Amino acid sequence: MEQPGMQRGSERRNVPRTITPLSLPAYDGDLLRFPLKAPELQKTVRDALDEDQAFNDITTIAIVVSDRRARAKLVARGTGTVCGVPMALEAFRLLDPKGTIRVEREDGRRVQKGDPILFVTGHARALLGAERVALNFMQRMSGIATLTAKFVDAIAGTQAKILDTRKTTPGWRVLEKYAVRAGGGANHRMDLASAVLIKDNHLAACDGDIALAVRRVREMAPVGTQIEVECESPQQVLAAIGASAHIVLLDNMSLDELRESVGIAQGRVKVEASGGVNLSTVRAIAETGVDWISVGALTHSPPALDLALDFD
Repeated sequence: MEQPGMQRGSERRNVPRTITPLSLPAYDGDLLRFPLKAPELQKTVRDALDEDQAFNDITTIAIVVSDRRARAKLVARGTGTVCGVPMALEAFRLLDPKGTIRVEREDGRRVQKGDPILFVTGHARALLGAERVALNFMQRMSGIATLTAKFVDAIAGTQAKILDTRKTTPGWRVLEKYAVRAGGGANHRMDLASAVLIKDNHLAACDGDIALAVRRVREMAPVGTQIEVECESPQQVLAAIGASAHIVLLDNMSLDELRESVGIAQGRVKVEASGGVNLSTVRAIAETGVDWISVGALTHSPPALDLALDFD
């Protein structure tokens, strides 16, 4: 499991840059760690363009002459946090490799209504063909980053970190978890093989015996694998700590139960809270002293950030 503590998007550098037609997204080595290599990025975006028949846009082909050039800017129509710029760049490049793009706000940057995110110049047909795919990627990913940033802001000043879950869109997990990082959150386990999470249904298979479940996992899992146990009561927290679990997940506990469980843990294990978390409750949960708060809504139901491509 990745340790939380990524740099917040609002604190990232403020350096506009020009992306030339042949360059790749310059996110390697960045704390956000853009998850796709060049071939993966190209394939992902190409598949989306093919799905939209962007290379056979009969409306644009019929109306716009082939040599006409255009300029456009992608702008925010609401307040939020930007994410998905590399996806948009690739969409425009695949339709017009010789086009030029200037990025004003990179992934992780916060924007206000009317702020430009990038400027694009190229063949008008290409810009029109790529428009929807570029916006689809960016609106979804920016929506996740924006919602994450709201949760991060809500617990500012506490020791808690905001985490995502595996409640992601099939095929989009690495992008959606990247968007969480862009919003200042951190990632829970990436997949079922990344770490152990013993949940109530697992415990039911061994008659609720936490020690037995942990022992069986430890006998099979690779050395160093993090073991987390979902607990529904402070008594189960005691059992999980006694079984030498690394993390306890406090599932749908009351604030009093959360505080009691944090007291039981006494810093011996990481303590994660989950269930019933929303923007109106997250601050109180964080103030109980938990280390992590996982929020499924970050990726399963974020509203899209309103963006638009405006032509000159």
